[in-house]
Amino acid sequence: MKKADVIVIGGGAAGMMAAHTAALYGKHVLLLERNSRLGKKILITGKGRCNVTNRCDIDTFIKNVPTNGRFLYSAVNHLSPEETIAYFENSGLSLKTERGNRVFPVSDRAADVSRVLEENIRQAGVRIAEERASEILTEAGDVCGVRCESGEIYHAPAVILATGGKSYPGTGSAGDGYAMAQELGHRIIPLKPSLIPIVTEEDWCRKAQGLSLKNVTLSVTDQKSKKVIFSELGEMLFTHFGVSGPLVLSASSHIREPEPERYKLEIDLKPGLTDQQLDVRILRDFAEQANKDFGNSLGALLPRKIIPVIVRLSGIPYEQKVNQITREMRGDLCRLLKHLSLTVAGFRPIEEAIVTSGGVDVKEVNPKTMESKKVAGLFFAGEILDVDAYTGGFNLQIAFSTGYTAGLSC
Repeated sequence: MKKADVIVIGGGAAGMMAAHTAALYGKHVLLLERNSRLGKKILITGKGRCNVTNRCDIDTFIKNVPTNGRFLYSAVNHLSPEETIAYFENSGLSLKTERGNRVFPVSDRAADVSRVLEENIRQAGVRIAEERASEILTEAGDVCGVRCESGEIYHAPAVILATGGKSYPGTGSAGDGYAMAQELGHRIIPLKPSLIPIVTEEDWCRKAQGLSLKNVTLSVTDQKSKKVIFSELGEMLFTHFGVSGPLVLSASSHIREPEPERYKLEIDLKPGLTDQQLDVRILRDFAEQANKDFGNSLGALLPRKIIPVIVRLSGIPYEQKVNQITREMRGDLCRLLKHLSLTVAGFRPIEEAIVTSGGVDVKEVNPKTMESKKVAGLFFAGEILDVDAYTGGFNLQIAFSTGYTAGLSC
């Protein structure tokens, strides 16, 4: 138990894929995982459904990785999205493709993805120890083993560091790997949250807290460059601090430095209607409720929870009779519904991020093998590397591809 050909530190998506691959190629593999359960972070991905990958070609995949995407060409060629799909389906897990080429298990259970990975590594003979690694040992500049927090020492000529980022520390992803890599001379690019809820300057979001909007368009404008840097149709959520949900998480990855007043969010509550069509719709609703107060006339148009917010922001008095609303007032209301504006104040803490941006500098890692250019026998896989992608299954595919490449090469 104290000796192996390869030690994998971290039993998440990248670590399990690395361990399974190395074992399939005849290596005696020891997996060290600090949790009593493997794949703990997998269980919370995709709202518990697990977006396994994105069914796209390699060039499209790389375009969805804004941080060091080109570094991943070799890894994604070693294990492409289609090959990842085949890996799970050949292991008995049925998958389905949804909007945006997002791939999920047919069961909609993230636990099934984690179970398949664990079954595969156990069947391949990977040994598992519940240990928290604290130091990677070297001799004459080469890897020779791992010292654990318990004081136990395990020996191997190759170590794959797959400890994850700093997001969701309750899953075991507490950033341990960064310190170990740094001690061996690796540069760590400063950590930032990516795919994270956004804090807004406006406090009216609190009034709509818990409201989930579907089929709205969210756009982000960089006030400095005057360019729209993100615009997409989907689902979002209002919270006590600002906004969250799939659209917001995607938008956050386009906001690299959330400086005060720099980024504006704009929500189109009625993207299926042009300004003129929306005006016609509002006129029709008002005609049916001519004697009602304005505040009581929007029930057919908007979710109940956001009506008080819209009434306040519109400047039209709540008690104003609908038949007294002027064309100008109606025009202002249409613009508000098509351009509901928020100002980005910042992000939530990094611990709440889906993924971590930053990490081991990829210039110090061989992209064809995932081996360190500084320490022979040291390999990296997954979120510990300074690569991160947009939502849609891309980040998990990065974990699988880099894990596979490290397992193949060690």
